[in-house]
Amino acid sequence: MELVQPRCKLCSSTPEVRSSSHLFLDLPSIEPKLRSWLPSSAPQWTSNAQVICDSWIKDGLKQRCITRDLKWGTPVPKDNFREKVFYVWFDAPIGYISMTACYTDQWQRWWFNPDQVKYYQFMAKDNVPFHSVVFPSTLLGTGQNWTKVTHLVATEYLNYEDTKFSKSRGIGVFGDQAASTGIPSDVWRFYLLYLRPESQDTSFSWVDLQTKNNSELLNNLGNFVHRSLTFVFKFFGGAIPAVCPSNHDFEVMAAINKELRQYTSSLACNHQRDGLRAVLSIARIGNQYIQDQEPFKLVKPNRPLEDRERGATVTAIAANIVALVAIVLEPYMPETSGRIKDLLGNPPQLSCLPQAFTQFLASGHVIKEPQPLIMQLDTELIERLSKQCGGETKAPAKKEVNPAEVAQLQAQIEAQGNKVRQMKAGGTASKAEVAAEVAILISLKGQLATAQGIEPTPAGDKDKKKSKKGGGGGKENIKQSPATATAQPPSKTPVDEAEVSRLQALVTQQGDKVRALKTSGASKEAVGPEVAILLDLKQQLAAAQGIDPAILSGKDKKKKK
Repeated sequence: MELVQPRCKLCSSTPEVRSSSHLFLDLPSIEPKLRSWLPSSAPQWTSNAQVICDSWIKDGLKQRCITRDLKWGTPVPKDNFREKVFYVWFDAPIGYISMTACYTDQWQRWWFNPDQVKYYQFMAKDNVPFHSVVFPSTLLGTGQNWTKVTHLVATEYLNYEDTKFSKSRGIGVFGDQAASTGIPSDVWRFYLLYLRPESQDTSFSWVDLQTKNNSELLNNLGNFVHRSLTFVFKFFGGAIPAVCPSNHDFEVMAAINKELRQYTSSLACNHQRDGLRAVLSIARIGNQYIQDQEPFKLVKPNRPLEDRERGATVTAIAANIVALVAIVLEPYMPETSGRIKDLLGNPPQLSCLPQAFTQFLASGHVIKEPQPLIMQLDTELIERLSKQCGGETKAPAKKEVNPAEVAQLQAQIEAQGNKVRQMKAGGTASKAEVAAEVAILISLKGQLATAQGIEPTPAGDKDKKKSKKGGGGGKENIKQSPATATAQPPSKTPVDEAEVSRLQALVTQQGDKVRALKTSGASKEAVGPEVAILLDLKQQLAAAQGIDPAILSGKDKKKKK
């Protein structure tokens, strides 16, 4: 495919084709070994990872470039390539090994032990090719017995509200922002795992975050834990009462065991989202159990002994369900799980996952006074965070750039600019005639900006000079000096390609600096001087390219007496 009139997005100059030598990973020569290895690993991968890997090897692997002509990255330690860096997704997976080696001198026990080590990788689907084909091929190519991935777990994409996350446009909430929201980290863990895009794309929503927190965490899980332990502390002095379960209690235990099996199976299959739903279901069963049995009524002193014993049993079973919740919640909300365990006195039996529901807290075991676990997220906070993170703003769709239309408008602008300059230099055209042609020029520039997908800049007043006499009602000064009246359009000088290249690089660098300042929320006082430097560099670039800077900017500076 050939581009029609290709132009640089930043400076509109025509790209120059240059040759460059690079290193390639010889995947075709490793392909037989890769195909031989895949059947032992791929069946444990998620279905999307398998499909993506199959699409790469279906028609045979191609050599893949693993170096780049960049200034940042890991330098290539090879003669004639030392000015280059490795491509990040060739280099980064090797970092998994080097990081382990930095952590322990026993790193080979993990990385050269494929028969005993299960190796899990978690990623979004766009990184699957590098971990299913490229990195395993790199390891196979060494001829050594490396530990290779056994479980490749890939997700689909998480979107933001009704659009995509975009750090450059300030749309979405990111790690540093999440930390400053005041929302506990466990709530973030819970919601992101609740939304985990395991089989299809999902969307983050501030309103949904509020709803899930206030309903699933606060009203369901948090309410169950607090009520259950409050009954123990209020009616039994903080000691777990004796238990005499009925057939109905065993039915409740069976329902809980069903959810526990679902939980265990889900985590074993890397379905973390389903595992979290099982945790919430256990809390929901416990809530319903308390609601049906009403132990707070049964334990009252005026009730018969049989009722009070029944109330004690329900209270004890509910407390033990809380203990199970503390165990299964730990992978999702470790801090909250730790707080529940602390309230229960941290008995050792809560440190491992049981195969079935059992009596975790023996009769007489003493707990601490319960405290609220989950805070409510109010609407005012959610609305503020939504506005702050762009949740209420949908980025406008960019118009597709038509190179032919852009080139045509650029030619019209150049012709119109020459016409305006000649009229001004001739000195015979009236002010009204010049203004009309200038208006056409400004309109063309606006059309060009739109065609390039750039927001047009409103034109300012041009060359207006006002007198301070008579209360500021001065007249425009249109008198020209003799030199201006007889001047001719400047002749074009040869373009210095080296100087143009130097200035283009500086414009790009300064532009990146300005965008970074704006994205970080820097003050106008900090951004203003950098913008001035950028504009000056663009003027220098225009002059070096033989373009009138006035045509490039589309406006003159205002001057006042």
